[in-house]
Amino acid sequence: MDDGIDERGWPLPPKPWLYSERIIDAMAAAAQIHARQKRKGTEIPYLSHLLGTCSIAFEYGATETEAIAALFHDAIEDGLPTEAARATVYGFGDEVARIVEACTDGTAPKQAWRPRKEAYLASLANKDHSVLLVSASDKLHNARSIVRDRRGVGEVVWDRFKVQKSETLWYYRSLVTAYRTNPAHSPALIAELDRTVTEMEAPSVARP
Repeated sequence: MDDGIDERGWPLPPKPWLYSERIIDAMAAAAQIHARQKRKGTEIPYLSHLLGTCSIAFEYGATETEAIAALFHDAIEDGLPTEAARATVYGFGDEVARIVEACTDGTAPKQAWRPRKEAYLASLANKDHSVLLVSASDKLHNARSIVRDRRGVGEVVWDRFKVQKSETLWYYRSLVTAYRTNPAHSPALIAELDRTVTEMEAPSVARP
């Protein structure tokens, strides 16, 4: 293998890199785990959400390990078969696995929606900075997607969810409160989530 070229013939910039090849492997593994999934009510590959969550985490100061956990944040909850997905996550190290487990609010068969969300909200009081960063990055990407899609398709966007609009809005507003109650949260990230949830709560939005 020549300097600057990998085994596939792809160019490699000189080191040191801002991240290791570990995160590239994590992107590939996350893409494989979720390869059959789409975003709710769309034809968008679920990978877009994983990359979006990772991007937000990086933008708010994530380490490489936290960024990898962001890529895998739904792997244990939604990846099938569950144990194979869990084994993949653990293959990237105990700290990645710890963060992902802490961000997981249930695996199949899942508890009823409201008590599951209430339990998750309560758990945020005891989470550390890394877990809150990944969790809030996930929720911010979801909230931004809802706001964007609401502009595109209108109020039918709420029909994508298993619960009524009021329940979805309750959950996202409660997340903002729960994150802020924990002093380990990232203030700038939660402020952005708060602004986005406020857009979600608006009675109407301008359609393009």
